Amino acid sequence: MSRKRGILASLVIGFVSILLCACAGSEPRSITYNMCLGTSSPDDTVTGVFAEKFANEVKTLSGGKMTIKIYSNSTIGNDTELLESCRDGDIPFVIQNTAPETSFMPKLSVFDIPCSFSNIEEARKAIDNPIFYKKIENIYKSGDYKLLGMSDQGFRVMSTNKKIEKFSDFKGQKIRTMENSYHLAFWKSLGANPTPMAFSEVYIGLQQHTIDAEENPLEVIVSGKLYEQQKYIIQTNHLPHYISLIMSETFYNKLSSDEQEICKKAAKIAVEYSRQEADKRNQEKINYLEDNGTEVIPVSSKLHNEMEEASQGVYKNICKKAGKSLVNEYIGK
Repeated sequence: MSRKRGILASLVIGFVSILLCACAGSEPRSITYNMCLGTSSPDDTVTGVFAEKFANEVKTLSGGKMTIKIYSNSTIGNDTELLESCRDGDIPFVIQNTAPETSFMPKLSVFDIPCSFSNIEEARKAIDNPIFYKKIENIYKSGDYKLLGMSDQGFRVMSTNKKIEKFSDFKGQKIRTMENSYHLAFWKSLGANPTPMAFSEVYIGLQQHTIDAEENPLEVIVSGKLYEQQKYIIQTNHLPHYISLIMSETFYNKLSSDEQEICKKAAKIAVEYSRQEADKRNQEKINYLEDNGTEVIPVSSKLHNEMEEASQGVYKNICKKAGKSLVNEYIGK
């Protein structure tokens, strides 16, 4: 942690020095920004692709006057630490899944409503709805963040050593989840036995049978080699794995209107590109898993509907936290 603070401190000092040099003297000078972007994900993920495309577009659109260095793999902080540093204006950009952000902005729990979409195109259409997106932008702004765009890694799915074909098959499954109360409540509603666990412990947990199953995007299951300990991938598609690109509101407000437009335009290009990559990579992961002996099992419409019905308690709790209006805008009710 002390190493992370040292890196972060040097980044902040560098950024402040740039501003001071740019403002010194009586004649106006062109400001060059050397900025950083933090993420807890590895480079070879859709999150990494999203970050790299955004950084490249910012550099191109600014003619090289705005550059971004990407710090992946939690180099300068885990998800919570990155959020805190971005809010405080120490880190200009962060890309991460929306799940940890509910602790800072409770209304973002709207993204934790389970079993709301039958395909990823529906989910993308929901977040791209201008009315809904504006409301989400305002939620981020209330937390002192500027939302620049939202991509995804497809759906979260279940990996397990038990073949899941009917609702009762979920019963008793010891499944690892993220540390998110709505995720835990969802799996409990299916009769499973969920437990939060650091991702770094999941592989050995499966190996030692501390847990029977886990849930993640396909990309994470492959990159983490979790399939080596699991016989089946169950395409529960219970939640879209959204990825938000956020910016410190404090930092954003210091930019000129032209520089702000560069960030927004670069984000829009990066969102479209990363979604295309997500679709491509997810199919590649399915092929890879099947080639390595892991059976990929689609969930029937009947079972998906039963999962949705069983998790109505989660839906109602999120309505209380996020507001029925926001929820309705999201799932189209």
